[in-house]
Amino acid sequence: MRREGNVALIHPQALIDPLAELDEGVSVGPFSIIGEGVQIGKGTTVGPHVVIKGPTTLGEDNRLFQFSSIGEDPQDMKYAGEETRLEIGDRNVIREYATINRGTVQDQGVTRIGDDNLLMAYIHVAHDCQIGNHVIMANAASLGGHVKIDDWAILGGFTIVHQFCAVGAHSFSAMGSVVAKDIPPYVTVSGHPARPYAINVEGLRRRGFSSDSIRQIKRAYKTLYRKNLTLEEALAELGAMVAEHPEIMPFVDFLSHNERSIVR
Repeated sequence: MRREGNVALIHPQALIDPLAELDEGVSVGPFSIIGEGVQIGKGTTVGPHVVIKGPTTLGEDNRLFQFSSIGEDPQDMKYAGEETRLEIGDRNVIREYATINRGTVQDQGVTRIGDDNLLMAYIHVAHDCQIGNHVIMANAASLGGHVKIDDWAILGGFTIVHQFCAVGAHSFSAMGSVVAKDIPPYVTVSGHPARPYAINVEGLRRRGFSSDSIRQIKRAYKTLYRKNLTLEEALAELGAMVAEHPEIMPFVDFLSHNERSIVR
């Protein structure tokens, strides 16, 4: 074990490619394999039996648990060995048996994960996914390719998200949800297929949303889901509410840029 002061860093039974770049304070456990083109920021802990394949960049203070597979080739039959990337930010926790694949040239060539995310055991993040910050993917939640997950979204255990879907900020999926359409911000979904049931009130309270803000978000939800309006009509009504209630803006932004059907 190589040491820096009194801190153990690289276990002698870890395999580190000479072309991998590990910053100060990076810890690597036994039997882990870190390949060429991997860059790891300071303070990151790589547990035992972890495999990281490049080109992959991990930021600072991440924690990777045993048997996770990071930066492996995309599971896409069109993939022909092109150089694509995985970029992971800071302070993420990646638990046992998580699999996170690099991007494809059919998209931007990169899978991205932001900061402060909790990715629990057996989760799968497929090629070209874009995950924001403070996202939780509970055990065995899985993303198809090209999925976008916005900040503070929570995917319950065994949630499955179809390729190219978008999941809005502060949304919540119940355990075992099968998501084949986009989920707007703040919305709670459940079922197979996933359907909207309410807004994520408890999550909003925990994040400091005021009672009035939550009330206005409920009002926006009713406009979208309880008035039998078309998406265009609902968007027009929501847009008129934004000036007085800016917390509704995520609804408007999401629907304005939405290219797929939303859960309804």
